[in-house]
Amino acid sequence: MPISPNQGSTGGGTTVTITGTNLAGATAVKFGTKSATITANTPTSVTAISPSGTGTVGVTVTTSGGTSNPLSFFYVGAPFKATLSANSGPTAGGNTVTLSGTGLSTASSVDFGANSATPTVISDSLISVTVPAGAAAGSVGITVHTAGGASNGLSYTYVDAPTATSVTPNSGPTSGGTGVTVAGTGLTTTSSVTVGGVVAPFSVVSDTELSVVTPPGTAGAVDLVVSTTGGSATLTGGFTYVAGPGI
Repeated sequence: MPISPNQGSTGGGTTVTITGTNLAGATAVKFGTKSATITANTPTSVTAISPSGTGTVGVTVTTSGGTSNPLSFFYVGAPFKATLSANSGPTAGGNTVTLSGTGLSTASSVDFGANSATPTVISDSLISVTVPAGAAAGSVGITVHTAGGASNGLSYTYVDAPTATSVTPNSGPTSGGTGVTVAGTGLTTTSSVTVGGVVAPFSVVSDTELSVVTPPGTAGAVDLVVSTTGGSATLTGGFTYVAGPGI
């Protein structure tokens, strides 16, 4: 006589179905010494809502013919979330984050605001999840659903992808060292700038402006790429290296 699911929250409220034979007219379902609320009953099944409890208890069904043998039911405590490996990322989602805490081994879904994702359980204290796309830039709450209940308390910030619209000045010597201003949007979380594939020193002036110093390069037009928490933006041929004169 199986029971499904065979685990649930210590606070009770888990709907379980017990299947077997001669179950019609069930008068009681008990989880240990506590009675459960019967919600459905047929000759081959009984559906009930678990009461609160702890640890492992035996579940029995009583009919006019007697009381069944016990089935094991495991009470699981609500999860606790402690840390998130990254608390922000692109609005498009797709990046993977890890979440640490306790009671995570039965995690079935993780909500990022109104959007949900299925996690990969690594251990009782660690899960990983691919962040779903967000509806818009901004902060959302994170909720983890487990057999023991739901836990929230951490937040995640969606960041729009950046744009890069211009470089001023847009040319300079191959020796590098040219100070340029990059204009765009969503530049606050800039983590790197490359000019012709070479990392360049930079500072964030505002969400719409970066100050960049060009590294040495080869004569010709090269791409300038800005990378942020929200993604990356490329100005194709955005800067031109000019060879010095020779005589």
